[in-house]
Amino acid sequence: MIRYGDESWTELKFMKFLYQVERRDSQWVDVTLRVEVSDQTPLPDDLIDFTVMVICTHQGDPIQLVTLDEGCDCEYQLTAGEKEQIVTFIESNEVRNAILKAASSDNKNIRRF
Repeated sequence: MIRYGDESWTELKFMKFLYQVERRDSQWVDVTLRVEVSDQTPLPDDLIDFTVMVICTHQGDPIQLVTLDEGCDCEYQLTAGEKEQIVTFIESNEVRNAILKAASSDNKNIRRF
């Protein structure tokens, strides 16, 4: 993770993701991720309730990744390697199917927290 303005950072290794999928509107589906990281790459101490919101198309394509702390934008951004780990998870069959289901269903919310 990279804190805005810092020149040094650490690369988090994600061990597990818990997710919630929610259709926002006729164009976007939001996937909120709670993460479990390796003991060797802990989250920064100043994060209280870290999540990542992945904004996807109705076809399941990730468009934007937003870091959140307590539900608000936070001062950290993801490294390229962290983004790659998240996109790989979002593109897994389980998550892509959940996105497709939320996009095409009256049940707009699919929770895996």
